[in-house]
Amino acid sequence: MFTVDKEELLKGIENLKTPSVLVIGDMAIDEMVYGTTDRMSREAPVLILRHYKTKIILGAASNAAHNVASLNDGQVSVLGVCGDDYYASILLNTFKEADVNTEYMVKDAKRATTVKTRISGSCSQSVTQQIVRIDRETIEPISIETENKLIKQMEIAIPKHDAVILSDYNIGVLTPRVINSAIELCKIHNKIIVVDSQKDLDRFKGVTSMTPNQPDSEKFAGILIKDTQSLKETGNIILSKTNADSVLITLGGDGMALFENDGTYTKIPVFNKTDVFDVTGAGDTVVATYTLAMASGMSKKNAAILGNLAASIVIRYFGCAVTTTETLYSAVEKMQFEKLKEIL
Repeated sequence: MFTVDKEELLKGIENLKTPSVLVIGDMAIDEMVYGTTDRMSREAPVLILRHYKTKIILGAASNAAHNVASLNDGQVSVLGVCGDDYYASILLNTFKEADVNTEYMVKDAKRATTVKTRISGSCSQSVTQQIVRIDRETIEPISIETENKLIKQMEIAIPKHDAVILSDYNIGVLTPRVINSAIELCKIHNKIIVVDSQKDLDRFKGVTSMTPNQPDSEKFAGILIKDTQSLKETGNIILSKTNADSVLITLGGDGMALFENDGTYTKIPVFNKTDVFDVTGAGDTVVATYTLAMASGMSKKNAAILGNLAASIVIRYFGCAVTTTETLYSAVEKMQFEKLKEIL
């Protein structure tokens, strides 16, 4: 029977600050624009917003890097593509404020820096509500020239880090050549490599682990997860088609399921079903914590438990959020381990 060792988890949290991580993927920022309104425009049937705040948040692969930085005191670098435009400087400055190293980033003047702008409004009788979202992005695959630059940077960066995260948001950075080069370099230098991708999981062959969510897992395996048997079939299909060492399927309110290539299956329950405000970015928190924990020497099972616990913390906040080792430590101290053992 699988048991949870509290002391091992607490020791593992302390060790999260040791490994360094390189995040490769689709970097982006979320621009949150807020305003108040009390009238309609005379020019058109639209609300007039009086702007009072703009907040910049690291999103997509950038959020994974931010989560790592929050847990390991900034021992994280990003390798991705931004444009040579107004938002590129905002992206890089926001990384700097989050203690994320950007020395390996590649600029491509032919591409837009990825920005998701959400405009929200409120009035005296209502809560703040999102009115419209504007996406600035180039979704075509990066050019061969930019690919070459990325691979050269990977050759420099991967040997200097303990683990690599491939964070794929389908915005064009993780081409087959970039993916294969990253995996090959990690094997050469004996580095942990973890994938967080929204589609086509079989593009990533022979990685240390991957963290697909339930809908993406079902789509890839061609199975609807409705019980333990269908869940196990799905996990084993992903393992077989990707040749990964392990697969961690996130199941929303049903927790997580870890599949290892030695046949081991571990079901991990959700740690927080009541205080859910926003699941945005929770997957980035999982992959960041899970990767750091494995890189620090934890077993995949305990790494998955920490990833699950970290996600249960950030979903209590609106938007992309991060957690800290201090918050994780406190959460483990409060866990009811006897009850957890019964569930497992």
